[in-house]
Amino acid sequence: MDSKLLAEKLYSLQDTKYRDFQTRLIPTVSPDSIIGVRTPELRRLARELFSSDFRDEFLRSLPHGFFEENQLHAFIISLIRDFEQCIAYLDAFLPFVDNWATCDQMSPKIFKKYRQLLIPCVDRWLFSNHIYTVRFGIGVLMEHFLDEDFSPDFPRKVINACSDEYYVSMMAAWYFATALAKRYDDVLPYIQNKCLDKATHNRAIQKAVESYRLSDEQKVYLKTLKIK
Repeated sequence: MDSKLLAEKLYSLQDTKYRDFQTRLIPTVSPDSIIGVRTPELRRLARELFSSDFRDEFLRSLPHGFFEENQLHAFIISLIRDFEQCIAYLDAFLPFVDNWATCDQMSPKIFKKYRQLLIPCVDRWLFSNHIYTVRFGIGVLMEHFLDEDFSPDFPRKVINACSDEYYVSMMAAWYFATALAKRYDDVLPYIQNKCLDKATHNRAIQKAVESYRLSDEQKVYLKTLKIK
């Protein structure tokens, strides 16, 4: 496969109604760059590309012209089994990520085996000047460091990285809502002490009270902590 054949393949999978839906859902991406290919189709194509001779050429061909190419890129990186190679491709790709969907759907499986090696990478991502790199770093902390590898340092890292950028604030709120569900006693003080900015703080509480993983009593108390 080459770039021309890939574009033809993507257009052969086009769903125009889905394209129109996506253009509303992902406002940071130009509508002209969205073909309209559903995620299961993209994941299947990513697995095909991952095993092809075209893979490395495709991963080096940045920036891409289509949203779906960025999605394929994210899905291929998620399949890489070598940690160092995965990080190298991630660091090359993250500056070109321009939307929440590509950012959030990129989840390398190899990270589960190398969590301790991830921490310096997360620190680097959290203090990037690029919105979606920061968002990705927060997402990694949420996915991999709220269970047995949790440390009180991690919520503080999210607080320090948080900003008034909408897509960063939303991910930070999601992080704290998930952290409250998983580690309520550890994370509650950050909410009680209002360590986040007002918008992120209130978003975190709203997301938390919408969760089925918190008790009614916990939700009632969290609502009293909203900043007016």
